[in-house]
Amino acid sequence: MTSPRITEHPVNALFTDRWSPRAFTGEAMPDSVLMSLLEAARWAPSASNIQPWRFVYAHAGTPAWQPIFEGLVPFNQGWASKASALIVVLSKKTSTPPGKTEAVANVWHSFDAGAAWASLAFQATLSGWAAHGMGGFDAAALRAALGVPDDVAIEAVVAVGKLGDKSQLPEALASREGPSARLPLAQIAAEGRYGFGA
Repeated sequence: MTSPRITEHPVNALFTDRWSPRAFTGEAMPDSVLMSLLEAARWAPSASNIQPWRFVYAHAGTPAWQPIFEGLVPFNQGWASKASALIVVLSKKTSTPPGKTEAVANVWHSFDAGAAWASLAFQATLSGWAAHGMGGFDAAALRAALGVPDDVAIEAVVAVGKLGDKSQLPEALASREGPSARLPLAQIAAEGRYGFGA
């Protein structure tokens, strides 16, 4: 397959090698590998070093798996059933500033959780695994099943596994299975003033 990932400027191959497959082998993931992904996420950049990210994870075939899996929408259940692990990405919406006793809103919680998710995904690629972040889940069901407090946002669920054969996917998904292109840099970056249209 020819990859559509051609950069306009030099970057490390890690950034173009990482992509989000749906075809996984179902191979068991060693706990040490999963912990290394979470360790990478732990070291993500964080506004004021608040580190609002939190993770709830489950290996396939364990009791912890089912509540997370059942929280996915049926479409995502269809392919994520072959993942080796599921990770729920969460973020604390409040924090207590140094020297204070009252928690205040942390407006950067989702931004920081996104940085942690990216770090996790890149570590997965470096480790020979793949990670696919999902927005298709029932947040209320996950909140109840996992005991997530109200001041914690449920940002995403990530499926992690070894890349599998795309022929196991329905044709509509198999035809899309592969690294995707990106918008040209000129459509996402402008010097001095926003100029991208509506």
